[in-house]
Amino acid sequence: MKSRSYMHGPGLSAGMRAAIVLAILVGAYLIFEFGRIQANYNIVDAVAEQQSYESEIDGLEGQIVELKQQIALLETHREIDREAYQVVEGDLTDLQRKIQEQQDAIAFYRGIVSPKDGGRGLRVQDLKVTRGVDERHYNLRLVLVQVMQHDRSVKGEVDFSLEGMQDGVVTAYTLEQLLPADSDSSWVFSFRYFQDFDRELILPDGFMPEKINIEVVSRTKSIASVKQSFDWLDGQS
Repeated sequence: MKSRSYMHGPGLSAGMRAAIVLAILVGAYLIFEFGRIQANYNIVDAVAEQQSYESEIDGLEGQIVELKQQIALLETHREIDREAYQVVEGDLTDLQRKIQEQQDAIAFYRGIVSPKDGGRGLRVQDLKVTRGVDERHYNLRLVLVQVMQHDRSVKGEVDFSLEGMQDGVVTAYTLEQLLPADSDSSWVFSFRYFQDFDRELILPDGFMPEKINIEVVSRTKSIASVKQSFDWLDGQS
């Protein structure tokens, strides 16, 4: 008796269906890869190119970090150089100021010991007028010296007056009239080599000073008195 085989259930079995689906997917992938190969593209080249770009990016980022470090270093050096320059410039300014002070001192003492004009006796070495803090307030500095005659002290007093225009009229004020209230108007001196004085002056309203008159009156025998006039603008600084 012949045997017969029968298919159970309608259509194809589950295994056959799975095999067909797999064959279709494999065929589709092969077709896709074939198309990419035909277009001169494959996944291996793409991965290699990506890795190349990533390596290049890493290298560029490293260069950026190095450049930032160099910039920071240069800025630090620049700040150090600037500070060093400022220190040197300040030291140079101080040195020049000290040299000028020394030169002024040398000229001052040379004027006492051996003046250019060869004169002797009492004289006005320096007179300066500077502006004060308040309006119409001034500071007067006077330096008296005894030139080439230092065997004894000279004594006396200073007579001061200031000439100018007051409301269009020529007017002269004495020291007492120009001093602040309760100031001592006496101006005596006693020295062997030199003596300096500082006096504060307050100019009357409307008064335009033009000339300072200084008379150094000697009370020491054989030492003559001295009288000098100075333009207000020349003495003012």
